[in-house]
Amino acid sequence: MEIAKDWKDYEIIDTANGEKLERWKNVILIRPDPQIIWKTKEKPDEWKKADAKYNRSKTGGGSWEYIKKVPNVWQIKYKNLTFNIKPMGFKHTGIFPEQAVNWDWMIDKIKKEKREIKVLNLFAYTGGATVACSSAGASVCHVDSSKGMVTWAKENIESSGLSDRPVRYIVDDVQKFVNREIRRGNKYDAIIMDPPSYGRGAGGEVWQFQENICELVELCSKVLSEDPLFFLINSYTTGISSKVLENILNLTVAKRHQGKVYSGEIGLPISKSKLILPAGIYGRWEKI
Repeated sequence: MEIAKDWKDYEIIDTANGEKLERWKNVILIRPDPQIIWKTKEKPDEWKKADAKYNRSKTGGGSWEYIKKVPNVWQIKYKNLTFNIKPMGFKHTGIFPEQAVNWDWMIDKIKKEKREIKVLNLFAYTGGATVACSSAGASVCHVDSSKGMVTWAKENIESSGLSDRPVRYIVDDVQKFVNREIRRGNKYDAIIMDPPSYGRGAGGEVWQFQENICELVELCSKVLSEDPLFFLINSYTTGISSKVLENILNLTVAKRHQGKVYSGEIGLPISKSKLILPAGIYGRWEKI
């Protein structure tokens, strides 16, 4: 497991009873997490310091309970990257801190190349990977079906001082966009995707991970350049092993290009503890 251990502005303070107590710079939040099935709080007094808590509804969804005044928006930094944080519906804040392990990996790969790298970021959300790749010197095509998420990604690029970097923002269904890029003959040196378990595209297109992921990766392999650098799949889909992502990459990208395929878990450390919170899986193909 790869651990996102280099954060200064974020930490998991404690975990228990299906919830995590987190510090986002100066704001303390309690959010649900299905991986936390243990009952023991190691720092019970710290939970009293929470500024807000996300409560799940028995009928689905949920809402924020504000214990103290919380800013509508605030910023956190990861190394030289800056992100805008906002409490959203369905417990999200706009950033998945565990993704820092993937950001570091991508930045390292891009910086080692002596050429400009063109990156395609699919299901790109608020642009954590877009910001990371831009900071490393890549040009990025950022694709998401939500106009609001794409606007947020622009804000993160601006906050990180990267407004002069070449980023193309696209609000569209991912599969439709990739098909158009194939017809146009556009190519990319690196592809990132973080597909949801279930979702709808900009035109109401239905996405289901198990049904659609293989076809999408095969499709994306057709827009890779002649000398591609990497292909990353990240997933939070319940019941899918990281080895499944590795198998998919072996059956698609690795058939077209020499390289290395591997997979694993990512996680977050729980502060002043031996515990690690699992937080998703990845599959990677990379140039050797």
